[in-house]
Amino acid sequence: MELVNEFEFITSRQLYQMLEIKGIDPKSQDKLNNKLDQLVKSKILTRYYFTSDEGKGIYRIYCLEKMGKYLLNSKEIECKWQPSDNTKPVPMIKKRLAGNQTLIAYLRKVKAFDSYVVKPAITAKILGKLFKATGGSVKLTKGGKSIQFIFEVIRREDDWQKKIIEKMRLYKEFYENFIPGDSGFSGMPQLILICEDERHMAESFKEIIKNQIEIPQIKLYFTTDLRQNKETLEDTLVEFKLVDGKYRMENIELKLLGM
Repeated sequence: MELVNEFEFITSRQLYQMLEIKGIDPKSQDKLNNKLDQLVKSKILTRYYFTSDEGKGIYRIYCLEKMGKYLLNSKEIECKWQPSDNTKPVPMIKKRLAGNQTLIAYLRKVKAFDSYVVKPAITAKILGKLFKATGGSVKLTKGGKSIQFIFEVIRREDDWQKKIIEKMRLYKEFYENFIPGDSGFSGMPQLILICEDERHMAESFKEIIKNQIEIPQIKLYFTTDLRQNKETLEDTLVEFKLVDGKYRMENIELKLLGM
């Protein structure tokens, strides 16, 4: 229940992985699914079924129900769930799941992993607008030095080009006016866009260049859902570099992301 509350939307597979990471033995995926079935019948959780994009079956997504909030509050655990949370649009849910997958990959595969935040709140100062990074954030620490990554998930939803422009303008303002401590970041965090596939990375970068919303203060990195499945995350990031007047996609190798 606490994990579902923390992540808002999470698949049964992601729950299994998070329980293992936290040192709780779920025995097997089937046993966990049976337990989740009981929580759904008890109105503690709600379950949705999604067909995978590859058409290879159905996966289950869980979120809280009214009784779940009541039980968490009775244990004095903060829970901001409200009934409208369970009616959020499908693209928003898919962004959360992609963010979960990335956070779990960093938890499991990066030795320098320190901590994570599922829904970091960031402020665009001039507009006075608070917005959230859809993919969460991680803090990596090595040799006494730390760096933080912010993940923004981009999906090919209706008007996705318009939405990426709006979001990148908020990020641009955040970085242009950044001072240490802003939005809880001790240093300027690294922004990484999580796209659907290799082609989508290029499409997203094209929108950013076309609309002049580059962020000079940082190198903008890209990745995809599939890249998080690699054994090591050292070479999962991509940067677009200007070579002979043309942008070229290049893999970036970061030893910090190794085991």
